[in-house]
Amino acid sequence: MTEKKSVFEGAELDVEDDVPCSAEDLLFPDLFVGLEIDLLSPGDGIVTDRHHASADRYEADDAMNQIEGQISPFTLSGWLRHGCEQVVQVAGASACHPGESNADYMRKDVYERDLESGYHEKGSCLEDHDDGCVVYDLFGGFGDRPGSLLRRPVSFSPIRRNVDVLDGEAEAHYRQVSSQVRSRNAEDGGQPLRHAERDVLGNVEGTWKLTLRDAKPEFVGLVLEAVSYLDAHSDEFAFQLGGARNFGGGIADAWVINPLYSESEVRRVFDRAKKVTSVMEEKDETWRSECRPAFVRALQARVAARDGDVPVPDGGGSA
Repeated sequence: MTEKKSVFEGAELDVEDDVPCSAEDLLFPDLFVGLEIDLLSPGDGIVTDRHHASADRYEADDAMNQIEGQISPFTLSGWLRHGCEQVVQVAGASACHPGESNADYMRKDVYERDLESGYHEKGSCLEDHDDGCVVYDLFGGFGDRPGSLLRRPVSFSPIRRNVDVLDGEAEAHYRQVSSQVRSRNAEDGGQPLRHAERDVLGNVEGTWKLTLRDAKPEFVGLVLEAVSYLDAHSDEFAFQLGGARNFGGGIADAWVINPLYSESEVRRVFDRAKKVTSVMEEKDETWRSECRPAFVRALQARVAARDGDVPVPDGGGSA
C-alpha cells in the first residue's frame, strides 16, 4: 500500500492536529465503500468475460454459469459525485457543475436550470480560490486538473473464494435477461412490439475501492458524508445506482468501512462465518465519537472558507 506517514501533508486547512487518528492507524489513502445491492442494472455499465449463460441447461459447476466481470467506474462515479453535490448544497453552498456550459444537452435550458438549483458554472470557483470548491478539487475539472479521487471499477465473481474485498471486488451473479414487450391492446392479441435485453447483477456484496491521491481531511469528510447521504436516500429515484430505477434496480446499502480497521478486519466484515470482534467494536466507537466528526469539521471549514455565510457547527455532527 502507499506510504501513510505523510498522508495529510499539503492539506489546505490546518486541521491535522484536530484529527485524533494517526496516519499509521488508518487505511488511507484508500477508502473502501461497502456495497450490498439486491439488483443492479447499470445499462451498458457491465463488462463480462463471457456473454451468455448456458442456454439449454443450468449446472452450478458449468463454466458458462460462472461469469465474472467488472462494473464500470463511470456508473459508480456519477452516483458518488451526485451524493457529494447534495452534501455541499444541503450545507447551504453551491456545487461545481459536472458539465460544460456549451455542452450539447438533450433538454433545453437544462444548464441554466441547474445553476438556479444549487450549482455554479464549472470552474468558476477557481476565480476566488486556487483549488476551487471542494467538489471541483476532489473530482477535477478541465484537462490539467485530473482530480484527487481515483475511482476503480468493481470486479465481480459469483464464486466467493475468488473475491478479494481489499482489491475492490464483490460477489455478484450475472444474468442477461431477455423479454418480449407485448401490446396491451386487445385487438393485437398480445403481439410482440419489440425484444428487450438487459444485463443485470443480483446479490452484489463487496467493496468499491477509492484512493485519494491527495488525502486532504476535507476530502475524507466529503466522501463520508456523501456515502451516508446516498445510503439514507437509497430508495429515492435520483439517488439509486445505475439504470432501471423505476424497477428498484440500484437500491444500494452503502457505507464507508471503518478506516481504523486492519486489512484482516476488512475481510472479516464480509466473512459470513465470523463475527465482529471486541477490538473492532472499540475501533467503531473511536471512529464514531472522535475520528469521523473531525473529518466532517474539516469539510465544514472548507465549505465555509469559500461561502462565508455557511456556519461551522461546534459539534461533530453531519454536514
